Amino acid sequence: MKNRISFTPGNITVHMVGIGGISMSGLAEILMHKGIKITGSDIRESDITEMLRNMGAVVFPSHDASNITNQDLVVYSAAIPQDNPELAEARNRGIPVMERAELLGVIMDHFQHCIAVSGTHGKTTTTSMISQVMLEGGLDPTVHVGGMLDAIGGNTRIGSSSWFIAEACEYKDSFLKIRPTLAVVLNIEADHLDYFRDIDHIRSSFQSFLSNVREPGIIVLNYDDPQTRLLSKSLTRPFVSYGLNSPDADWTCEDISFEDGCAGFTVFHKKSSWGRVKLQVPGLHNVSNSLACIAACHALGVARTSIIKGLEGYRGTHRRLEDKGMKNGIRVMDDYAHHPTEIQATLRAARALAAGHLICIFQPHTYTRSYELLDDFSRAFALADTVVVTDIYAAREKDNGLINSRTITEGINRNTGNAVYISDFGDIVRFIEENAQTGDLVITMGAGDIHMVGEMYLSRTGSP
Repeated sequence: MKNRISFTPGNITVHMVGIGGISMSGLAEILMHKGIKITGSDIRESDITEMLRNMGAVVFPSHDASNITNQDLVVYSAAIPQDNPELAEARNRGIPVMERAELLGVIMDHFQHCIAVSGTHGKTTTTSMISQVMLEGGLDPTVHVGGMLDAIGGNTRIGSSSWFIAEACEYKDSFLKIRPTLAVVLNIEADHLDYFRDIDHIRSSFQSFLSNVREPGIIVLNYDDPQTRLLSKSLTRPFVSYGLNSPDADWTCEDISFEDGCAGFTVFHKKSSWGRVKLQVPGLHNVSNSLACIAACHALGVARTSIIKGLEGYRGTHRRLEDKGMKNGIRVMDDYAHHPTEIQATLRAARALAAGHLICIFQPHTYTRSYELLDDFSRAFALADTVVVTDIYAAREKDNGLINSRTITEGINRNTGNAVYISDFGDIVRFIEENAQTGDLVITMGAGDIHMVGEMYLSRTGSP
């Protein structure tokens, strides 16, 4: 299949099912830059689909067999079901079909130096940090990140060098399709249990991912994470380690202080002081992410001055503790957190930013995750004063009847007694208007469309 992809302009036409997705759209942009013709479909119109049309892509507003004509290749994301009419039509016509992750692997194989950031949490932020450092170092990388990064004007940057930086997602073993020269593992936790059997299955998958690193290659591991540390014991290749609470790691830090929620800290490399960094993004979890960035970029030979300057210039990506605005003295933020560990880390950072009460508006993501991790979700919101739980965002799943948001709300209330269930977004906005006061911080949280609640609140006029 891989030899069907050529970067010769005009050579082929690629059709992308679900082209409006954050990753699919970025891959489309990379291919168009290489002169490959792109068609695609998506059931949701967005700024992304409009941007792709303006770049020359033909984007259909629905999934329909008639969208498949004489394309040379059809690409689909993991969220697209196998009975999708466009996939069925492509197979009927004998057109090759390729999953998104395989296309990413094909593209990365054309680059000499490839950085892949993996882990249950923190991929987008750490990938973005590394990208900012590489840009500061003048390495002109191509970047493919799972969030909107202002420093590159979106989620994709087309460079002219041999460097490629991307996230590596473990869902359905997608990251096994790529062969990086440097791989980062940030953490390994129970997630995507609609695919993985258990934590051992997940760790085994990460081990297979690391076995794909090109020789001699570089591996960067988080020693603070118990599953990642366990994984390190089975590796036969050398690796670089980092950790906030692991004195035996290669990269550590001390003297952490916070100002407006953002950390300053002294970095140590193999027990020797390396430099001091002052972040512009909040939270202790971002200190860990920045250590991963430092370990990776140092191993690649990036100058210390460029690493520090790049990290200190990093202002975050959209939907990662994103400051949405202020109204009536009430601050509104938004975050993509949808796993219990992410929720706790985000609330810890938000707590430090809240002058008054911390109100969390949470949208669970997928029925499987909500059901399998119900106990963890029930304990994840202790740092919030109030939690508003809305309906589960189904994403790629159908309602299996095993879990709903009322059950999640009841679980939270058994532990911390601070949750209320509200289904309608408009009703949530009214709840904010009636309950939030000057100095409070409202944070919308989840991987679906919950960010719309904060935007609705900020845009409403005539409210108290």
